[in-house]
Amino acid sequence: MPAGYVIAQLKVTNPENYKVYVEKVTPLVKKHGGEFLVRAGEFQIFDGETKFPRIIILRFPTYEKALEWYNSEEYKPIKQIRLDNSEGTNIIIKGI
Repeated sequence: MPAGYVIAQLKVTNPENYKVYVEKVTPLVKKHGGEFLVRAGEFQIFDGETKFPRIIILRFPTYEKALEWYNSEEYKPIKQIRLDNSEGTNIIIKGI
């Protein structure tokens, strides 16, 4: 089965409160079998532009596990912390 990937591009609007999100989301991702591949590392833009400078990539064992994590009751209150303290895009995509 192909892995599932979460790709997020964010602009943190409240860094202090966003730290709470990072602390809470990390163990939940691991609980669902996910791992962080990229977490706001150094990058260069070669074509186009972005208004979301924080890039996060997660890998889950399957696409379904990624969706299960994102839609879980445990993640809902944590997700709200992210939504309240950042703006951006989040996608879940099936790997090849």
